[in-house]
Amino acid sequence: MVEQKENEMARTEDKAGEKDRTACVLALDPAKTSGHLRAVAEETSEQSTGALVKFASDAEDAGRMLKTIFQSERAVGNELSLETVALLRTNAEAAFSHLQALVAAKAPSEAIVLQSNFLRQSAEMCVEQAREFQALTIMAAADLSRPINDVLEKALTDFEAT
Repeated sequence: MVEQKENEMARTEDKAGEKDRTACVLALDPAKTSGHLRAVAEETSEQSTGALVKFASDAEDAGRMLKTIFQSERAVGNELSLETVALLRTNAEAAFSHLQALVAAKAPSEAIVLQSNFLRQSAEMCVEQAREFQALTIMAAADLSRPINDVLEKALTDFEAT
């Protein structure tokens, strides 16, 4: 008996659910539905186009940034290489001059004085060269990071504007 009541209630609920669904389907106006779908499709299309345009613009910016970084890196690398060669040349010339002076020394005491002066001058020159090279590498790092900083600042500005 309980089962029979449950079956009757289930049939009643099924019929009510079918009526509700039928009413919803009949209540839809095809003209309004297609207009709404068209509006949604156009809006989605506009959003997709906007996103693609922004993506393309950002990709172009990234490409320009990378090109600038590579050009800067090449210039900085060349400058550091030239500076290194110049420092090595200076050190080699100083060592060769010192060797000539040692060979020309007439007494061991003169050779000892020449050697001690050379070592002092070499140490001073080494410290000065290290300062110059440090300043050069700091400027190089600033030059290399400038394009990245510019792009990040632009991205932050664009993000804050939206």
